[in-house]
Amino acid sequence: MTSSESSAEVNDYWVWGANVMAGAANLPTKMYINGAWCDAQGGTTLAVINPADESTIAEVAFGTRADADRAIEAATRAFPAWRDASAYDRAKILKKTAELMRERVEVIARTLTQEQGKPFPEAKAEVLHSADTFEWFAEEGKRSYGRTIPPANVAKRHYVIKHAVGVVGTITPWNFPAALPSRKIAPALAVGCTVVSRAADQTPLTLIQMFQCLEDAGLPPGVANLVMGEARPIADAFFESQAVRKISFTGSTAVGKELIRRSADGVKRLSLELGGHAPLIVFPDADIEQVAQAAVIGKFRNNGQVCIAPSRFYVHEKVSKQFTEIAVELTKKLKLGNGLEDGVQVGPMFEARALDKTSALIEDARGRGAKILTGGARSDRFDKGYWFEPTVIREVDGQMRIMTEEPFAPVMPLLDFSKLDDVIAAANNTPYGLAAYVFTNDLTIATRMAEGLEAGIIGINDPVPATPQCPFGGMKESGLGRELGQEGLEAYQETKYVSVGLRA
Repeated sequence: MTSSESSAEVNDYWVWGANVMAGAANLPTKMYINGAWCDAQGGTTLAVINPADESTIAEVAFGTRADADRAIEAATRAFPAWRDASAYDRAKILKKTAELMRERVEVIARTLTQEQGKPFPEAKAEVLHSADTFEWFAEEGKRSYGRTIPPANVAKRHYVIKHAVGVVGTITPWNFPAALPSRKIAPALAVGCTVVSRAADQTPLTLIQMFQCLEDAGLPPGVANLVMGEARPIADAFFESQAVRKISFTGSTAVGKELIRRSADGVKRLSLELGGHAPLIVFPDADIEQVAQAAVIGKFRNNGQVCIAPSRFYVHEKVSKQFTEIAVELTKKLKLGNGLEDGVQVGPMFEARALDKTSALIEDARGRGAKILTGGARSDRFDKGYWFEPTVIREVDGQMRIMTEEPFAPVMPLLDFSKLDDVIAAANNTPYGLAAYVFTNDLTIATRMAEGLEAGIIGINDPVPATPQCPFGGMKESGLGRELGQEGLEAYQETKYVSVGLRA
């Protein structure tokens, strides 16, 4: 490519970006297979809907098993050369990808808000977090070490080396369309794997733009491929291909269990980040006003549609009344609206189905004696879109659906407790174990909670603990393996032990 051609492509991008910022509906809509943007083989498309007003943002290519097979073939051909490239060469491309995402953050974040619904500042923060993930794994990929092991027999030498696992299939949901794919794609590419990524039906446009950054950063053809299409046929392609050695999935526990069963035939390696039901526990020595603010932010960001969002709030009886009053007032003040409008703090839910589930959870709780302190219903302030008022409820018991099912909804259930051991038992009384939150200034309490809570992520006085350099994942039915951190890199590697016998 000549410099003038390269310059023309950059100019084309910024012309397109300006149109996106102006609201023009000419977003990129194709799949990316073997270094080329392409339609589905059958020519089929799928409408992407803005949850704020139910308008169609774009029609994207929507493929079949045949498109997934083509992408797997491309990734298989590209794997040997990418695996054998130096970690430094791979890092240059990943780091350039991060730079491009930061340069284009306004455009990508606007697209993310349009197709997913979260407020623009949240979308922007997500894109920047995703860029940080690419940059961190670019650097961490250079530090993927083996080790030498002292032999018991002096005539031998032992060492361990790490190899890329192979072709990786990734499947991600709609609630974080930039952050969740980046946690899979960046470490896989950093260690020398090639990737086939399936975008969520509701939010493919953000991932398309991330792939544009990868392409513009110089990623070789076939190394990373993007497909859109029905989940089951694409999963079939992943499981039935001998070339695909690992599948990384974020989504529901029910689907995760099905993937575990399906992985048996090919002994596929899996990384699973599944459902959660995170407790948030408030002790009386904490600054209650600050904790209430943190709790409201943690609960209602992305309208409660966050896998690690706190969903059960245990407040010590000594401060329960104060916490409740502050939390209710803060919740009432939250501005609900289109995420592209200034000052909006809570956007729409992602689809009508989510509204129906949230309404059902509230009605179940109300029928069992829960008291609605604020919210509790669909918003009537909008003609179209999927709107639910941020809700706080009390008089909650463990038999309510809001306490037994992963809610994924803008509902804050409040419960009292008095004893540390009792609240640990209550918090652990769930099949989930993804995240837990504790607010206290007492070191002994903090230590006991960190050691006693059954969760893979524990935030002590920290309602938003996820960061690229630290492991992310759950215990029990919340998943297998870890993303991010050193563990997230190792998840895409095989370990080889080599023993060498020396000649006399």
